[in-house]
Amino acid sequence: MCPCSSDIPDNPSAFPYPVAALLPQSQGMVLLDRVVEIGEDHIVAELKVRDDGLFSSPDHTVPAWVGLEYMAQVIAAFSGYRRKCRGEEIGLGFLVGTRHYLCSVGCFPCGILLRVRAEKIIEASNEMSVFDCVIEGDNIHAASKLNVLLPQDSKKFLAGKGI
Repeated sequence: MCPCSSDIPDNPSAFPYPVAALLPQSQGMVLLDRVVEIGEDHIVAELKVRDDGLFSSPDHTVPAWVGLEYMAQVIAAFSGYRRKCRGEEIGLGFLVGTRHYLCSVGCFPCGILLRVRAEKIIEASNEMSVFDCVIEGDNIHAASKLNVLLPQDSKKFLAGKGI
């Protein structure tokens, strides 16, 4: 049984699922390490910026624009958790756009710990949502609002029979 409630403590060991179980991405593209907090309308996850991934540069950094993918994966984990709680299959979501992605750095140093928070601020009846997202780390701050489409049935949507 899925412990869906806003009462999950801010204790990483209390979260019942590994991040990969909540995301549709293949293992190599899962960039988050763990969920540390989840509530009715928000989620917080952590990651250590990897030096062995698709986005790492020879100078041992990851471009700051990858922060948008970190944010999108946090939203996907939020959606995946909610789906698991309802006994549904994990589905695809789509990043539709962003507003004013601002980041205090041009790149993230590999090895640094980042905490990513997403809070749902709008959920429309057409399966569109807007999340206010923030990334925090050692002397790092990034923020944006992400517009996402979270179709109930992504297979049907991709077949052209969606919303």
